[in-house]
Amino acid sequence: MTRLRQTDDFGNKAEAFEEADNTVLSPAEAKTFGDIVNARYGRRDVLRGVLGVSAVTALFGTTALTAAPGTARAANGSFAFAELESGNDERHHVAEGYDADVLIRWGDPLFDDVGPFDPQNQSAADQLRRFGYNNDYVGFLPLSEDGKRGLLCVNHEYTNEEVMFPGIGRQDNKDFADMTRALVDIEMAAHGGSVFEIARDDAGKWSVVAGSRYNRRISMLDTEMTVDGPAAGHARLKTAADPEGTRVIGTLNNCAGGMTPWGTYLMAEENFHGYFWTDKLNADGKPVIEGPQAASLKRYGAPGRWYNWGQHHDRFNLDKEPNEVNRFGWIVEVDPLDPASTPVKHTALGRFRHEGAEAIVNGDGRVVIYSGDDARFDYVYKFVSSGTVSDDREANKKLLSEGTLYVGRFHEDGRLEWLPLIHGEGPLTAENGFASQADVLIDTRLAADALGATPMDRPEDVQPGEKGRVYMMLTNNTRRKEGQEDAANPRADNAFGHIVEMVAPQEDHAAREFTWSILVKCGDPRIAEVGAQWGPETSEHGWFASPDNCAIDAAGRLWVSTDQGSNWGKTGKSDGLYAVETEGALRGSSKLFFRCPVGGELCGPYFTPDQSALFLAVQHPGTDGTKNFKGFERNSTFEDPATRWPDFVEGMPPRPSVVVVTRKDGGKIGG
Repeated sequence: MTRLRQTDDFGNKAEAFEEADNTVLSPAEAKTFGDIVNARYGRRDVLRGVLGVSAVTALFGTTALTAAPGTARAANGSFAFAELESGNDERHHVAEGYDADVLIRWGDPLFDDVGPFDPQNQSAADQLRRFGYNNDYVGFLPLSEDGKRGLLCVNHEYTNEEVMFPGIGRQDNKDFADMTRALVDIEMAAHGGSVFEIARDDAGKWSVVAGSRYNRRISMLDTEMTVDGPAAGHARLKTAADPEGTRVIGTLNNCAGGMTPWGTYLMAEENFHGYFWTDKLNADGKPVIEGPQAASLKRYGAPGRWYNWGQHHDRFNLDKEPNEVNRFGWIVEVDPLDPASTPVKHTALGRFRHEGAEAIVNGDGRVVIYSGDDARFDYVYKFVSSGTVSDDREANKKLLSEGTLYVGRFHEDGRLEWLPLIHGEGPLTAENGFASQADVLIDTRLAADALGATPMDRPEDVQPGEKGRVYMMLTNNTRRKEGQEDAANPRADNAFGHIVEMVAPQEDHAAREFTWSILVKCGDPRIAEVGAQWGPETSEHGWFASPDNCAIDAAGRLWVSTDQGSNWGKTGKSDGLYAVETEGALRGSSKLFFRCPVGGELCGPYFTPDQSALFLAVQHPGTDGTKNFKGFERNSTFEDPATRWPDFVEGMPPRPSVVVVTRKDGGKIGG
């Protein structure tokens, strides 16, 4: 193990590996997005918030001058709710006039033959019949015209053994000494996704339909998937268990995702590199990376050794099965209407740490998928299908098998150029290590490097909206070194992130050139050195840090959820959901709507089509940054967690859960 993981400087495995993953893997000489902004406007002026009015409005919109609030003010824009107060405690909170009910928890049964959850008696077979761990993306598919029935599609990103299993504590800092094959298999069963029916009663309350014919668990342990697209059957995808290179067991680290216009569910495989193992370590305890795939492995950060699955399953040990790692990092398409269907890994959409896969039908009928590569100094991508959407659902399910993948290059004059990743064009040739289109897609990061894409500050969710607008969440980048003149200037160590608005010309999402601007720069606007930029009605409760996921409601408005990790101590705010104005006099103004219990991250946000319900996923409650939680000030364990949300029952650990928000009067969320 690396020395970093053998310390107790971090409260849980996720925090430790977030820091371990701070290593920059993209080419150091490439321009960062910060360089582009600085070249366009000047670093000191941008970051210290002292630009002239013309420059500020050009970069951040017409009314994006920073407010300097001293007390909370309610923005009177398009969002009609009284703003929630920010803070951090053991419970979740929602704006006045709304209910936020727990819909489903880790361990809740999905089938009629499953009894109550007992965390003291877990098994892999039992977990496969229950809702999985760490719910991230949430998607909703209506089943009835009256809106009273639907399917919820939920990703399960990763596991926290220190609060998941009794008596063992954190394992990564002691070489996984207590992680048995049985516990590893439970972890694998808890990864993946859940599809299940939900129903709304006459009082407007939603509940899970246990035993519905649609209910299904998709897991890392036993769900078979097919592979399609240009890389299917390639030699680098072939293994001893799959000599054809077309079938894979499972999916893992499914972060955000998307729902397609034809009603399928897209699961994005993100930090897959952390699950792979090697027994070859150097004197510092770091993995030795060698062999013909060394350049690819290094660019993707594999093997990460975040889990010890490779000690119990040869497929995750690169010494024994070097190609298995190439079978992850894709977009997986699932048909929630057919629980017997086989999910498909679409190689045409590229292999990288996909944060999400948000779809929109272009004016010419082609489908466009946006996705960020969630790592410091990595890139934003879009995929444009070759075929067009039709009334034939089965034909539509093949649209992601063929098309063109593009990567973004941001120019100083406000242009965004989309560069095609096509074998044989430009540097993507055999002479440069790309023997075929399959190689381009298996090594998407290396191909994007070669094209000169713009490294971004952790691009996460990328959501298309109205009027050709696309919103990209840039969570943070604490390794952005250019221009770090002053330790008091956090933009040289971007801990707070920002949101970029990209605009497709004439709403043509397939266009090769967009324009871009910054919607907000996150952080506390009351501290001049932070250089935050918000709309004029952003209160002390409305500003936020580390934008992660987002959603566009039926009215075309932007909602943003945050993921500060253990850094919430820098803001004093738990993660939450914010309503952000995107146009008009209040552009860039933000209001707090919902906040998580301590140590939790807010994911998911997804509205029903009529906007009467909002689904939110709270993952890893009681884990992140609990040393900063006043009165607790220690790391959580199964026996001693910072919160027992949502059950608050002695002996029951904190449980990742999906919450459904409704208005008490039955109206639309946000007014």
